[in-house]
Amino acid sequence: MQQAMKIHFIGIGGIGISGLARYLMAQGAQVSGSDIAEGSAIKTLKAQGVPITIPHNADSITNQDLVIHSAIIKPDNVEIVRAKAQGIPVLSRSLALEFILKGKRVFSVCGAHGKSTTSAMLSSIFPEYGAIIGADSKEFGSNVRACASENLIFEADESDKSFLNSNPYYAIVPNAEPEHMETYNHNLEEFYGAYEQFLRLAAKRVINVQDSYLQNVNLKATKLNPQCDICDIEYILESGEPYTRFTLKGVGSFQVYGFGEHIALNASLAILCAQSEGKSAKEIAHNLLNFKGIKKRFDILQKGATTIVDDYAHHPTEILATLKSARTYAKLSGMKRIIAIWQPHKYSRLVENLQRFKECFHLCDELVILPVWRAGEEEVPIDLPTEFAHCQPTFATHLKRENQSIALYNGAQKLHNLQDALIIGLGAGDITYQLRGEK
Repeated sequence: MQQAMKIHFIGIGGIGISGLARYLMAQGAQVSGSDIAEGSAIKTLKAQGVPITIPHNADSITNQDLVIHSAIIKPDNVEIVRAKAQGIPVLSRSLALEFILKGKRVFSVCGAHGKSTTSAMLSSIFPEYGAIIGADSKEFGSNVRACASENLIFEADESDKSFLNSNPYYAIVPNAEPEHMETYNHNLEEFYGAYEQFLRLAAKRVINVQDSYLQNVNLKATKLNPQCDICDIEYILESGEPYTRFTLKGVGSFQVYGFGEHIALNASLAILCAQSEGKSAKEIAHNLLNFKGIKKRFDILQKGATTIVDDYAHHPTEILATLKSARTYAKLSGMKRIIAIWQPHKYSRLVENLQRFKECFHLCDELVILPVWRAGEEEVPIDLPTEFAHCQPTFATHLKRENQSIALYNGAQKLHNLQDALIIGLGAGDITYQLRGEK
């Protein structure tokens, strides 16, 4: 049915929606789209011949069979209004997943942290499977591996409960730390109930029982205990690129791109899943070497005396794990200083985790704090200079790439340049574009 369909995507520039669009194109669907501005995803889709309207315009709705929109699109959007007036079915991304993934053998990866990395690793192990990931895999330069296969590796999203619509054949869960609690009415029982429902939907499961919730799951599953099952962890640099070597008890020894115990954990979940699907340890180890990291996850933008790294970490757990990786990288590279540039993401997350944020920067030598990336939220008054006084941070409004260094600004006034250090940007807002000199 999908192969003959004409599908229009509203908000097609977002990574989640663009991923669905690319995947359905590979299945033979005719795709069109719209958004408020042109970003990199839209440029790529246009180059592939996809007609895209900027900004939203009712005239872009013609004779499509289905309209799919991102979560931030409001019901009064002119294209939604036109589509409904013409009797064209309109689905949110969450509801569309049920339609798109129906009949697929879905390897659904979900968790608060590590799901993009685990999904990309699993896709490296299974290059013959399709994949829809929440970040661009450097292996295939996209967030989608567009194979016309019944098997699909899918990064599921708990932030809007859409993971419950992912039709999981296999559920892979690195952790179930509470996040996006506004979706669950700030109710832990509702939150964990959704995870239990997700796990029950799957025929097979592999979970990290070091997680406080997952250790008590009473469903049949392959259970990984990193403290007992992962050993002989070693960190190496090859041509300046980070790799972790480790042994997974009862399976074998492996090498994977990236630094950190969390990298070994994510890889081990993917390995155990692949092993249960009949892949040999030798083939898994060989294919895993194709994993080259994902964009914005310890993404090394510049190497040398001044090394610049971009990382998506925006939760205290993620920031601490990333700074541990940075400390390892700096030690092996002979670098003496780590400068963290943090762009807090969402006031709600900052307020809910303020104490943990205050405690997670002890592994950096210098901290720069940018304004909170609101992500559409109302501003909440927080006295960051007082709350983070113990870190002695520098506050800046934005930054710019200048030759081999990072320049900090307060409005139009330049403060100073950061250089001769490992500089790591942390956040899920526009800091990635500032670090890359694209903004």
